[in-house]
Amino acid sequence: MIKLLVVDDSPLMRRLLVDIFTEAGGFDVAVARNGAEALALLAEVAPDVITLDIHMPGMDGLDCLDRIMVARPCPVVMVSALTAEGADETLEAIELGAVDFIAKPRGALSLEIDAVVPALVEKVRAAAGARISRTTRLRDRVRARAAGAAEPTPSAPRRIDPVVALLPPEGLVLVGCSTGGPPALDALLGNLPANFPWPILVAQHMPASFTGPLAQRLDRLCALAVSEVTGTTVLASGNIYIGRGDADLVVTRRAGALAAAAAPSSADHFWHPSVDRLVTSAMKIVAPERLVGVLMTGMGNDGASAMTKLKALGGTTLAESADSAVIWGMPGALVAAGGASTVAPLDRLAAELLARFTR
Repeated sequence: MIKLLVVDDSPLMRRLLVDIFTEAGGFDVAVARNGAEALALLAEVAPDVITLDIHMPGMDGLDCLDRIMVARPCPVVMVSALTAEGADETLEAIELGAVDFIAKPRGALSLEIDAVVPALVEKVRAAAGARISRTTRLRDRVRARAAGAAEPTPSAPRRIDPVVALLPPEGLVLVGCSTGGPPALDALLGNLPANFPWPILVAQHMPASFTGPLAQRLDRLCALAVSEVTGTTVLASGNIYIGRGDADLVVTRRAGALAAAAAPSSADHFWHPSVDRLVTSAMKIVAPERLVGVLMTGMGNDGASAMTKLKALGGTTLAESADSAVIWGMPGALVAAGGASTVAPLDRLAAELLARFTR
């Protein structure tokens, strides 16, 4: 049984979530009415996973999450509004240690909840098995315990800044990720130099209201310029392009130049932006040997099929290893299919990618 703690100040939302997970089976559900009550129940319930509302009176969800990840780290799924403010708060929550989020239904809650039940249950089940790194918020935990040398604090991430080789022939880097993706993107993209020679396209499973704020956040963190693809965009080196949520990111040509476009989401693919569709579209336009696919943390198998084909046709594929992936679903499926040229932990992926371009 998965021990689930539902934290929400709304009696209706608590009742709906309890009913949903009880009916789904395999969950032992406890509830908390606010952040303070959730913290008090941590030791007693010992949850495998927590759903946590962001907006609560008194101690809000972000403050509660912050304390959970210091006091007793465990997988947390945030309950978020599909708004620009909700996106910023959700990205902050993921930075604090949450592994995923679910969007609150729009309109009448009791009428709209059914539409999100399958994804909700799947996300929470996956989160229950998510890997919480022992270094997550380690510095804060050590300080909170006033233990001094009880555990070593992690050093700050090192920016890799090698000499990049002469611009190779036209090519693209295609990155796919889902649950746990934003921190993984930080680690991969934040360690690439400003003169990285190929455009980078990213398919991160997210709603449309979240991918713009994600691109803005990454743009502040990366040496490369980062933008969201909202229309047909000519691709240029020194740039990272984030696929718009609730749509698919595809590679095309415009006036002879490589371009990316936001295409209506395809019913053939469950998650969007679809990694499989991105890679497949790129292989129709660019020679496989001029494509590098990178598949990182996420549940399911999106990207595994297309990247396996890419490798078979002469392309290069990198998969995040189980050692670091929050959920080793997508990269694990690529490895299981024999489609990974290289398997490496997250802190080595940038170096593995740069090795394709450096002397």
